[in-house]
Amino acid sequence: MNKITLIAAAALISLSGSAFASQQLAQSKACMSCHQVAKKVVGPAFQDVAKKYKGDAQAEAHLVGVIKNGSKGVWGAVPMAKQPQVNDADAAALAKWIMSL
Repeated sequence: MNKITLIAAAALISLSGSAFASQQLAQSKACMSCHQVAKKVVGPAFQDVAKKYKGDAQAEAHLVGVIKNGSKGVWGAVPMAKQPQVNDADAAALAKWIMSL
């Protein structure tokens, strides 16, 4: 393999590992009870959230606030409850992961 192919393969492995780790974090914090990556369950699919806020420089900070404080009326009648089990660092990691989808 040439050097460029090896670098590209290493980058893909690194990114997929990071995405997997963040999905595991979402599972451990019970996010996946109401959300899935690609389909709506109780709340919107994480991919739909990323699409809605794409290009918004404040999206990650906004999502951290939503994760920590909940929201109402943005995605329909069902409100998102506060998530006190998620600390600030984990909320930031989850928001970054969601926006990467």
